[in-house]
Amino acid sequence: MKLALAQLNYHIGNFESNTGKIINTIKQAKQNGADLVVFSELCVCGYPARDFLEFKEFIELCDAAAQNIAAECKDIACIIGLPTPNHNPEGKDLNNSAYFIENGEVKAVVNKALLPNYDIFDEYRYFEPSTSFKCIDFKGKRIALTICEDLWNTIENPLYITRPMDELIKQNPDVMINIAASPFAYNHDEERIAILSDNARRYNLPLFYVNHVGAQTELIFDGGSLVFNRAGEAVDEMPYFVEHLAYYDLDDEGDITFEHQTTLKANRDSDIQQIHDGLVLGIKDYFQKSGFKQAILGLSGGIDSAVVCALAAEALGADNVMAVMLPSKFSTDHSLKDAEDLVNNLGCRSEVIAIAKITDAFEEALHPQFKSLPFNIAEENIQSRSRAILLMAMTNKFGYILLNTSNKSEVAVGYGTLYGDMCGGISVIGDVFKTQVFQLARYINREREIIPENTIIKPPSAELRPDQKDTDSLPEYDILDAILSQYVEHRCSSAEIIKQGFDEATVRKVLRLVNIAEHKRYQTPPILRVSPKAFGMGRRMPIVGKYLT
Repeated sequence: MKLALAQLNYHIGNFESNTGKIINTIKQAKQNGADLVVFSELCVCGYPARDFLEFKEFIELCDAAAQNIAAECKDIACIIGLPTPNHNPEGKDLNNSAYFIENGEVKAVVNKALLPNYDIFDEYRYFEPSTSFKCIDFKGKRIALTICEDLWNTIENPLYITRPMDELIKQNPDVMINIAASPFAYNHDEERIAILSDNARRYNLPLFYVNHVGAQTELIFDGGSLVFNRAGEAVDEMPYFVEHLAYYDLDDEGDITFEHQTTLKANRDSDIQQIHDGLVLGIKDYFQKSGFKQAILGLSGGIDSAVVCALAAEALGADNVMAVMLPSKFSTDHSLKDAEDLVNNLGCRSEVIAIAKITDAFEEALHPQFKSLPFNIAEENIQSRSRAILLMAMTNKFGYILLNTSNKSEVAVGYGTLYGDMCGGISVIGDVFKTQVFQLARYINREREIIPENTIIKPPSAELRPDQKDTDSLPEYDILDAILSQYVEHRCSSAEIIKQGFDEATVRKVLRLVNIAEHKRYQTPPILRVSPKAFGMGRRMPIVGKYLT
């Protein structure tokens, strides 16, 4: 049996595009002699469709798309994923399903059994878990078909009480196929390989795994589809962050052969390289799928905006990036020079709009209220909000999308101004700690200097008052990020973090800052997710909670 694995980039709710892409791939696979072409989980509608799934018309369009795909599936079989009605009156209204289509007909339907309901996942909100399991016979092979999480219950401390493959293995399958929508995080590829390898080894069967690729708002899917032999050894690994179609022959002994040169990685990409590639894809798809082409951002001469500008130029093309320098009376000459050097290195467009007169006007208007009160955070935030007004004005006038440039460290401790530097259409590095931003800058400069060296080595500063440094109010970033990582990504308590050797007063200060800034994070733009625990839909905290404050 010759299988084709289709790792494609879908668009949520864009049935015309998704269906056309699937049909074209079926035709291509058929021309290349494939017996079966396998697509990923919920490929027909895109993942995650969220509350689109609550609309009857949306489900009907999924069914219509599946029928169009089936009509094109002659002399070849395919596996597609889509939501389907649950005809049992008890339970949720939908199933997360896979169709096995052969000769123009849906010959088998497999429903997902293990529905993730943690972090960014909320499948149990919509779907009813399957409790029946049956293999599919095709071309003399018996296929154990599962959907994503159905193979993820082999880890320690399993989340579920059943394993679908424990039931399917009783039917003596010859091969496992798993269709997935597994989002990217910089540590997820290794975990994914370990889980799937364990399944192949546990059940002594070859395993074909197909993943989504592409970004859906804040979620990035990295592809990296995989093939394992029955010993649990990875024999092929599709490229990451790009579409790909690959062919494999499965013989009667369960051995796998293929004509193409394997892309199996001898060494894993570094976390920073993966983050870089994921962010570029995230920016590109956010713009393309939203129907926009041009980005705008405030370019301060600091490292955060420099990294975001460079990533945007790579994702969209330098001509489609407008960098606006907005110096205040506290901006240093070298910051403006660093920003200009970056613009020249990238070749992006730029403007300079000084804000001193604007902020003076605000302060003058507020003089009767502020009177002789000393300069403080109020005047600092006026500067940030003045910049946001100008950037949003240009967005409205010229149709740009504003890129937010706040990093994860700042977002965590509330080191930003609501309706000022925290505004934007998409947050590019809001899931990247400050120490990782420095590493990203070095990676961006791996072949030539793009981000000026002075931008990388100078002490970070918001430049909202004379001689201001981030460390005036925050710990050094290597200490801050280590504490934040333990608290946000590893969910350690203050006591646990202190036991690791961190200063108690510093830990308590940092955790308090994180928790009292929750109201700010509720009002930030979507954050591109690159870590195992990002701010946003995957981390849900009460604003008025008292715990750990």
